[in-house]
Amino acid sequence: MRTRKLGFTTAALSMAGALVLATSACGDDSGSAGSDRPVTLTYWASNQGPSLEADKQVLQPELDRFEKQTGIKVNVEVVPWSDLLNRILAAATSGQGPDVVNIGNTWSASLQATGAFVPFDDAALAALGGKGRFLGPSLAATGAAGQPPTAVPIYGMTYGLFYNKKMFADAGIDGPPKTWDELIADGKKLTHDGKWGLAVEGASVSENAHHAFIFGQQHGADLFDSSGKAQFDSPQQVAAVKQYIDLMAVHKIVNPSNAEYANGTEAIQDLVTGKAAMLMWQSIASSVKAAGVSEDDFGLTPIPLPDPGIGGRQVNGMVAGINLAVFKHTKNSDAAMKFVAFMTGKEAQQTLNKAYGSLPTVNDAYDDPAFQTPTITAFQQILANTAAPLPQVPDESQFETLVGTAMNQMFADAAAGKPITDGYVKAKLSDAKQQMTGGN
Repeated sequence: MRTRKLGFTTAALSMAGALVLATSACGDDSGSAGSDRPVTLTYWASNQGPSLEADKQVLQPELDRFEKQTGIKVNVEVVPWSDLLNRILAAATSGQGPDVVNIGNTWSASLQATGAFVPFDDAALAALGGKGRFLGPSLAATGAAGQPPTAVPIYGMTYGLFYNKKMFADAGIDGPPKTWDELIADGKKLTHDGKWGLAVEGASVSENAHHAFIFGQQHGADLFDSSGKAQFDSPQQVAAVKQYIDLMAVHKIVNPSNAEYANGTEAIQDLVTGKAAMLMWQSIASSVKAAGVSEDDFGLTPIPLPDPGIGGRQVNGMVAGINLAVFKHTKNSDAAMKFVAFMTGKEAQQTLNKAYGSLPTVNDAYDDPAFQTPTITAFQQILANTAAPLPQVPDESQFETLVGTAMNQMFADAAAGKPITDGYVKAKLSDAKQQMTGGN
């Protein structure tokens, strides 16, 4: 969600030694592409659906199709978001890990700086159909500018505000909020009888960091200055983080138990089961299907934009999504690149993005009517017009880990009834800044 410029989190260092043993078989050479023995790839997939098992059920038919086409078997492990970044960093250090891995696209430049991943130069991209085949915003979030990317996008995403249409109607609310004040007012009308206005993943490092960025943009904050120095505790960033925590601490439209939600699925479950009326999220399609309810029961609207008069940016989403990367330590590089070509192919892009409710990252996949629904169209508009990419700098993953963790504590304190003042938020963010590797 570190020696060298990237730097390791303490958790990643502590896991690295154990991972050498735990993954000694991962990426094992069961035959190179040129040998007579069959090739088996190991693939770490990110958790996109309501459970790890649900993701396996989505992925396995496509992996079987790939094996039928190529003779290459793929063993998949779906890794929870709470573990994924640290496991990738440990694998990058140890040289022991999978052949192919999903990464959150906000980590692209940080993981690129480890030197552990195969670069996709012009020739490699040409083999996938060329740069022009990929959506511009998604391809831009694959590494630092001016360098060949070390990943390619497979699932495109951004943030929007999902809302339960029936709960809104029952509360006498005509439509979704268009301003932040309306969001709070609507949330208060919807909070009663054990139901809440809004759900959050208050213990999720990545979710907290993403919202810190989005609301920071709205307040005019920059996480890093022009020289790459962290400035997490600027007045604008303090105001942005407090605005988010205040949904629980001050406005009380978020259930205090949400401070313990960490795995990226619990807040969605609250929305789809009617325990919460709103959720700022990327996709709920697979969770809606698993819950046996209709996607038509939920609307999607942009997260309210700030008043231009406050000097912030007109940003209400981030260029989110999932990329696919190949470790340099793989003994099956040809097979791994074939798998990347398959996963970015039109048929796999349509099948998997339909299942997850995400956006294809290649232009030729959009002729499927499934990507012309109101929800997908709304996401496309946000991604194209009002979403911003997180800084593509090597220290970005440290920002997510440190600020996201600081916000976990803020939510925990808010849930316990402790005052969340400007000074308190600034102190937490200042501490996160001080922990940056290299004195940033």
